[in-house]
Amino acid sequence: MRVPFPGRRRPALGSWLRWTAGFLAFPIAGLAGRAAVGPVDDAMSALVGGVVTGAVIGAAQALVSSGRLSPPRWSAVTAAGSGVGLMLGATLVDHRTDLGSLVLMGAVEGVLLGVAQASALPRAARIRWLWAAAMPVLWSAGWTVTTLAGVGVDARFTVFGATGALTFSALSGVLLHALLPATTSGRTTGSDSLREVDA
Repeated sequence: MRVPFPGRRRPALGSWLRWTAGFLAFPIAGLAGRAAVGPVDDAMSALVGGVVTGAVIGAAQALVSSGRLSPPRWSAVTAAGSGVGLMLGATLVDHRTDLGSLVLMGAVEGVLLGVAQASALPRAARIRWLWAAAMPVLWSAGWTVTTLAGVGVDARFTVFGATGALTFSALSGVLLHALLPATTSGRTTGSDSLREVDA
């Protein structure tokens, strides 16, 4: 008989550590976005920079997700959500970089990003709307931590820095495990299903 294996402490911890280590992709994604458009100071630079940044982040997150996320799909929706979200958020705050503006910008981008990513979670995911609801809070938290850490956010980056990324990745990793638990290696019945072990 085959039964779903919810993941023991060690696999869960290992999966969370791999996801959290994915924070390293954020500075790389930010550099890629800046290389593509320069500072985010108008709608087009926000849109294109957000798409480039989101594509890199999405691809990296899928790679460190312990097989739970589809790399092409997750990268595509993250690029789209990040691009449109950053454009709307940055325009709403008129590209200001004070803490309040960045928190609001992050919340707006998080709404678009969260909805896009929630739609790409596998069918096995539990209560996927929680992911969409959490992203505005976590994305704003990323900007808050980066700003308070003294990073030069007035340079108008496409995404928050490494300190904010570490915070975001650690917290979102806990949420990902709650919605889509990591499992031990074993038989997989399909791309959208949890791995299973024989009992």
